[in-house]
Amino acid sequence: MRALADRAVFPPEEVTAVKAVACELPHSEGVPLSRFSRTELHRLVIERALTEASASTIWRWLHDDALRPWQQRSWVFPRDPDFHQKAARVLDLYEGRWEGKLLHPGEFVISADEKTQLQALQRKHPTLPPGPGRPMLVEHEYERHGTLAYLAALDIGRRGKASRKPRLFGRCEERVGIEPFGRLVGQVMSEEPYASAPRVFWIVDNGSSHAGRASIERLEGTWENLRLIHLPYHASWLNQIEIYFSILQRKALTPKNFDSLDALAERIIGFQDHWQQVAEPFDWNFTRRHLDQLIARLAEREPQLGLAA
Repeated sequence: MRALADRAVFPPEEVTAVKAVACELPHSEGVPLSRFSRTELHRLVIERALTEASASTIWRWLHDDALRPWQQRSWVFPRDPDFHQKAARVLDLYEGRWEGKLLHPGEFVISADEKTQLQALQRKHPTLPPGPGRPMLVEHEYERHGTLAYLAALDIGRRGKASRKPRLFGRCEERVGIEPFGRLVGQVMSEEPYASAPRVFWIVDNGSSHAGRASIERLEGTWENLRLIHLPYHASWLNQIEIYFSILQRKALTPKNFDSLDALAERIIGFQDHWQQVAEPFDWNFTRRHLDQLIARLAEREPQLGLAA
């Protein structure tokens, strides 16, 4: 009987009813689950006599519309009342524009942030390299040797006719704060071509090291050609340095096995130098147009978000 059901042609209304259940949160259907698996969804629609299709058939129906109720993804609704304006100007800078005008070839865009609480963890037994039929083996237990912070600034470079490789600057500090971030800024701004550039735009989030009007006055007062540009709140995903941080974490810091903070710092700066040799500008393709579409979609889900646009 099940094989016959798999080969049957089911009415569109039946298929639609199953997809409708899949697009609901389980608790709204009276099921004590946080999300549906394929098996649980199949059991529910069978119990409710919505269909006699098999689990594999239901999976094919969901696959046709790219429905995956067993997956989840975290996200944050914009909470900054000026989200659209702040995000748009950052996206303009990534495309080489500011206030409707093209940037001068001698102007630069820097993306900067801190990666905090990096732990020097030493495994209690040596890590074993991979071998035939098995991956690298990493001891579960470890000893702690403290934490440090990594501050980095990425000159994002440019593609196209004005192509320019990105440049990466970074430093390890005991902790983050106004003074450590100021040292990072000085490390960049005291070098050419930044020292004599007409303008150097620094894109930062709203971390305490560089937050608010006070940080603008402090840094722009120290470096007359610096322009500090804050991202919207909860929008670090718009900061290109976060892409590099994810590469660093994946390529150089996982798994961790460092017998001292010095060894951890050496790995971080060593990878920074290594990456710089092969770096190309990130293929950033989220533009103002995509931002407008995102805001429109969010406004449909929560009408009051229309104020952010």
